[in-house]
Amino acid sequence: MIEVLQAGPLTLVQDLGRQGQRALGLPQGGVMDPLALQQANALLGNAPDAAAIECVAGPLRLRVLRDAWVVQAGAPFELRIDGRLQQSLWRRPVLAGQQVELRGPLRGQYGLLAFDGGVATAPVLGARATLLRAALGGHEGRALRAGDLLPLGIARAFKRPRGLLPDLPTLELALLLGPEWPQLDERSRELLWASEWTLSPEADRMGLRLRGPALNRQGPELASYAVLPGLLQLPPDGQPILLGPDAQTTGGYPRIGQLAGAELWKLAHLRPGQALRFLPTDLDTARQQGAQQRAELRQLRSLLDALDRSER
Repeated sequence: MIEVLQAGPLTLVQDLGRQGQRALGLPQGGVMDPLALQQANALLGNAPDAAAIECVAGPLRLRVLRDAWVVQAGAPFELRIDGRLQQSLWRRPVLAGQQVELRGPLRGQYGLLAFDGGVATAPVLGARATLLRAALGGHEGRALRAGDLLPLGIARAFKRPRGLLPDLPTLELALLLGPEWPQLDERSRELLWASEWTLSPEADRMGLRLRGPALNRQGPELASYAVLPGLLQLPPDGQPILLGPDAQTTGGYPRIGQLAGAELWKLAHLRPGQALRFLPTDLDTARQQGAQQRAELRQLRSLLDALDRSER
């Protein structure tokens, strides 16, 4: 069990999101950084989709009520266990009654705090992810606050701390061309690749508004269509929007691009005012990138399991 002593804004229980529920109008949801969650869960011996606590801004203070192991992943935060500074992306022991504190982020925006056994709130429609707009999942469908008690799954016994080198994201995002790409004029097509885009303060888990030169599209109005996280839409003002994990299930803005799936984790490391660029990619390259990322995660899990078994 975890007791929440203090929570910053939008501190949420999140996992990898809901699959197969979009026909009900439910977004996928889940963590902003799925790569970080899977790395943390590998270090902790959890299932890849075990839930963790996602934090946008500290301070977050928790009291752990059983002996546990903890990993801070995603955007790096200052992590302290009973006041002692710890390194991000390392598995560290916490004794029953000790406090865990996060402050930051030091860079990026969305960080994670994962525990052995995972945060074991009741699943809703196949996942523990918090969807605030529908008030479901996570802990009572809302952000965490002081006094909340969160159950943990089955404890794991490890002999020693173990850690990984962090993935430092390049702020260059691989983008597939979308169905309405041909409707951009030649100047706008050039500007999309050549320009430096900055993240607007009007950005959240649903959509990340970008600022840069206005893009121009000529074409008929569109009927609503299915949308997914990572879609790059173009509203009438010509300033693109990147859809996040809590994006709606349908939309009507022109689809000028789609992030490769293996790039989605980088969205957690963008802050308002931060610059990014788009790089063109194709479907075969995007599939290879995704396959490589999945293979690396499998190899990581196998290696960590082998190391931990050798010490039992």
